[in-house]
Amino acid sequence: MLKISQSLVDQIVEHARKDHPDEACGVIAGPVGEGRPERFIPMLNAARSPTFYEFDSGDLLKLYREMDDRDEEPAVIYHSHTATEAYPSRTDVTYANEPNAHYVLVSTADTDDAGPFQFRSYRIVEGEITEEEVEITA
Repeated sequence: MLKISQSLVDQIVEHARKDHPDEACGVIAGPVGEGRPERFIPMLNAARSPTFYEFDSGDLLKLYREMDDRDEEPAVIYHSHTATEAYPSRTDVTYANEPNAHYVLVSTADTDDAGPFQFRSYRIVEGEITEEEVEITA
C-alpha cells in the first residue's frame, strides 16, 4: 500500500496538468528503507513527448547523488499518461528498475484544470505489475 499525503498528490497532479500535453515525470524521495514519500522532486521530461517520458541522465545522476547524501531513496517514481489510462505501458515496465519504489501514474486524458483524473500506484518488480491501494493522508 502507498501512503501519501494530500499535499504530495496535489503536487503530482499539478505537475501532470502543467506539462500536459507532454508526459510529466518526477520522483518523491524518502528515508532509505522506509518507503515513505516525503520530498517532491519534479523532473524535466527530456523526451518532451505526449507518449513517452525520459529522465535527463545528468539530472538523474545529480538527483541520485543528492539522495545518497541525504540518506534517501526514490519512494515514488511518477509520470503521467496524457491520452490513456493510468496503467503501466510495456515501456514503463522496461524502465522500472527500482524494486522498492511505488510507481505512480496519473492520467490527464480528457481533463481540464477542474476535471477528474486517475491516480494509481503499482509495484513493478522483474516485469511483474501489481496494482496497490493508495491511502491519502492529511
